[in-house]
Amino acid sequence: MSERVLRGGIATGVGSWPGADAREAAATLIGELGDLPHLAELPGRGAGSDLLGRASALLVDLRFDTTTRGYRLAARPGAVSRRAHDLLRTDLDALEEAWETAGLAGHPVKIQAAGPLTLAAEVELPGGHRVLTDSGAVRDLSESLAEGLARHAAEVRRRLGAQVVVQLDEPSLSAVLAGSLRGVSALNTVRAVPEPEALAVLDTVIRAQSDPVLVHTCAAPPALRFLRGSAAAAVGFDIAAIGTGDLDGVGETLDAGKLLVLGLVPTTPPATPPTWRTIAEPGVRLVDRLGFPRGTLAESIMVSPACGLGAAPLSWARKALALSKDVARAYAEDPESLGGE
Repeated sequence: MSERVLRGGIATGVGSWPGADAREAAATLIGELGDLPHLAELPGRGAGSDLLGRASALLVDLRFDTTTRGYRLAARPGAVSRRAHDLLRTDLDALEEAWETAGLAGHPVKIQAAGPLTLAAEVELPGGHRVLTDSGAVRDLSESLAEGLARHAAEVRRRLGAQVVVQLDEPSLSAVLAGSLRGVSALNTVRAVPEPEALAVLDTVIRAQSDPVLVHTCAAPPALRFLRGSAAAAVGFDIAAIGTGDLDGVGETLDAGKLLVLGLVPTTPPATPPTWRTIAEPGVRLVDRLGFPRGTLAESIMVSPACGLGAAPLSWARKALALSKDVARAYAEDPESLGGE
């Protein structure tokens, strides 16, 4: 399935989108991202609609409440949990309506969820410590997410008659592995999670899905060596977050047979309006420096904005998707003619 749904030479978005109008967002994403549109996240609507809050609508037998710092596990469903469920229903209804209008039955669609390591890092236990500090709670959270996300994907398939790609967002992954997360006080540090342990948590969720899984991280630098060992079919990252020392990791990820989703388009408008050619160049240069044939751009590289566009001006968000689509088309149709080294 991953070979049919996930392929090089196409564009997609990361997840978040500006504004609060679910219908407008669905229609725009379907119109701009013909090959792989996605279910929008609209964090501008407040609690329950952002990356972490949405997870409360996906988990099985677990739910969130809010604190002054963010989200925490709650003993029983409350206002935040109900709001997250209601907003997800609204977004799914809007996507289904736009999907039917566009006549996209059988077409692929992408859904997103916070990954288990980011959830464990950013959500608190009732006592205020991060979930990550309690291995039993981490296990419960990852198993709940695995089951809930599989149910969510099944509902999307049923509603849309679509093939589904599941994206796990792991912006906190590098901090989890490095042990750089702060505890509730100087005496309560958060240990670095060993890679085998972290990989088991991530793969618990990935392997529970019947659809191909893409793991995306906006962290700098992205944990490419770690992600290469995961069960994910594709890995996405901000190309601006990698340096010379990360090149081997990029090449090894491609050698491992994983697709790359290169975050080539900035999430905020640059001072000088870019063309699709200037946006395409870093990806071309990367492939050339790694010694891969230009055909790799068509076969194994997808294109996206660097991260979510929820905080971007709507005009730039639309432009970012258009640029992503133009670059992906160039990669797919004539990569040999593009500039580079």
